[in-house]
Amino acid sequence: MRKYEADVLIAGSGVAGLYCALHLKNDLRVLVLSKSELTKTNTYLAQGGISTALNDDDMPLFAEDTMKAGDYENTIDAVNVLVQESRDNIGELLGYGLELDKHDGKLSYTREGAHSVNRIVHHKDETGKAVADTLIAEAKKRRNIELWEYARIVDVMKKDDFCVGGVIIKDGEAIEVSAKAVVLATGGVGGLFKKSTSQRELTGDGVAIALKNGIKLKDVDYIQFHPTVFHKGEENERRFLISESLRGEGAKLYNSKGERFVDELLPRDEVTAIIEKELAKTGDKCVYLDISFLDSEYLKNRFPAIYKECLKSGIDITKDRVPVSPAQHYYMGGIAVDLQGKTSMKNLYALGETACTGVHGKNRLASNSLLEGLVFARRAAALINKTTKGKATENIEGSRYTLDVDKHTVIRELKRGGKFKDELFSD
Repeated sequence: MRKYEADVLIAGSGVAGLYCALHLKNDLRVLVLSKSELTKTNTYLAQGGISTALNDDDMPLFAEDTMKAGDYENTIDAVNVLVQESRDNIGELLGYGLELDKHDGKLSYTREGAHSVNRIVHHKDETGKAVADTLIAEAKKRRNIELWEYARIVDVMKKDDFCVGGVIIKDGEAIEVSAKAVVLATGGVGGLFKKSTSQRELTGDGVAIALKNGIKLKDVDYIQFHPTVFHKGEENERRFLISESLRGEGAKLYNSKGERFVDELLPRDEVTAIIEKELAKTGDKCVYLDISFLDSEYLKNRFPAIYKECLKSGIDITKDRVPVSPAQHYYMGGIAVDLQGKTSMKNLYALGETACTGVHGKNRLASNSLLEGLVFARRAAALINKTTKGKATENIEGSRYTLDVDKHTVIRELKRGGKFKDELFSD
């Protein structure tokens, strides 16, 4: 097996992985892996925006909104960190050149479900794409960061209780990458589900590695279903998200009889449950989201991606109601970590959707995902900077690994809570 050395190995090129890499010391040799193309991440798909405290006075309310949406099963310390460090991280993104929508020269804030006030910054309806493009461009400027596409981690390398690297597959070749710190930022589990807004490549790889190596997990069955996903009949294809920001700007939900049946700004799990109940009652396959009452030019400018995508299916959001139904969207559970992203294995970190900081509790508050990735990635990088120095570790000889991630093991773990049926999962 070929050998390779890095000081820090980061598996995942989404917001968490790249932001962590950018905050590492420039004398550390950093290798960032992407399972597919650099842009094939859930970060790239995020539409609504990034939550942030408006000011010091808003912090308690932001924390309460996060806790309430999570059914008060959140880890309060993690919530406080998220809220208190939100504005600093938005400022850093702006410093990298991220363009966010503004009004009269000041940041424009929108609102989504379960938020008490408008506190979500955004770049039209393609915030995640703008963030990803900005971070990728910045990473390519750094001489100490190497980016590998079509390279997936399949196991970690261990010595005693320490993680000393990872085994990856790139271009059909197995490579042992030795490193002093390894970061799993491999994304969620959406690729395991038939109906999901996630990239199909995201199949719980980090969770599978954790299961294999006895690394502690948390809230494995806490999976969020988004209530408003463009409804089509296809199976095993990524579903197009109709952002919650439409409802934040006044969009209404109707059943097939043209009747309203839900408060559109309730938390996602509540709206999803009410829609499912309505569909069971009517026998329909979808409900309808209407925002056509707003100015057509405003809609085209504010939601250009949604406008263009819906047009491909003959739906004009400036005139028509959009057929929507729930689909798997986000993974609140995952690899248990502390406030610096540390896992139960020494020198191994987990960030982003594959990690469980406890910040989301039972149900993630809208637009807290990108923020979580930013906040805890910066914290993990700060700890790695303190504890990692010198040359990369020596290669570990004589190790043998199973060179595949068993997605069925992950599915069994997800179903352990008894909430998920066989027909939800992809073959």
